[in-house]
Order: sequence, then structure tokens, then C-alpha cells
Amino acid sequence: ICSQVCNFNNTYTLKIHFHITHLFALLANKGKVWSCCPEKWKSFSSSCYFFSTDAKSWNESQENCSRMEAHLVVINSKEEQDFLTQYMDKKSAYFVGLTDPEGQGHWQWVDQTPYNQSATFWHPGEPSHSDEHCVIVNHRPTSLQWGWNDAPCEKQLSVCEMMKIYL
Repeated sequence: ICSQVCNFNNTYTLKIHFHITHLFALLANKGKVWSCCPEKWKSFSSSCYFFSTDAKSWNESQENCSRMEAHLVVINSKEEQDFLTQYMDKKSAYFVGLTDPEGQGHWQWVDQTPYNQSATFWHPGEPSHSDEHCVIVNHRPTSLQWGWNDAPCEKQLSVCEMMKIYL
């Protein structure tokens, strides 16, 4: 039933009132809560993630996420980053929702989550340039690890995040 309810396209045109009504009746009887993500999104914990396939600037990437009722990803834990990187191409870089708009080392998440230095995954020596205001996740062959790098806000791939849909 959840796949019938949550397998919708990114325009969110939902024509499933009948299914939802019957699903709520079933859930009320079973006491279960269902959660799911839109088609082509990946599920982890309480969020859904969409990996872009075309490079855009950071601002264009965030606008693209917003059109899908999402935002650029906010990485809160090593487990979340490890989940995300298993879907990433090691030869590419992906914008996340962290920026330093003024170049003063005041990092800000797009969803206003407080920046916590102890929950960051910077590559060694990063952040390194005050003129690089955006953050990418990339794989460094020299260290064989994924991590964060400050970078120009020019074209990269990106990851969008939204909360799971709960029924």
C-alpha cells in the first residue's frame, strides 16, 4: 500500500485520495506508522535524498531542491555521510547545504541547523580558502576517503534532502 501511496512524481500531483482514506483506516486498525520517499529518492533514517545527475551552481542546486520541496543536504552524522557516499561517484563532487557567505569562517546550514565543529567531516587542511564559500563532498584518491572541501560555488552535482512522508 505504501508504494501505491508514495510512488509519485516530483510534481507532487497526488490523485490518490481513495488510497489514503483506505490506508488511514487500515493503519488505525493496525496501529502502524508508514514512511516512504518519492520515486528515485533514497531513504535513510527520517530523510529522503535525491542525487542530481546534472551540474549546477550552488544557488541553482538549492533552487532545484526547493522546487522539489527539499533543500541541499544537511549532514548530521558520520552514519549519514557514509550512507550518502555509497551513492556518489568517486570522480565527482557534490554540493551540500553548508556555506560561508561572507568568507569569514562562519559556516551556515541551509536549514538553520547550528554548525557544530565536532560533527564535521572536512578533509585534512580544509576549509582552506576564504574565497571558496560553498562546501562539496568529494573523494580524495590520496587518502582514499570521502570528506568536505570548501570550493567555489560554481557547477557541481548536488544532493537534496527532505523529510520522509509519514502516514
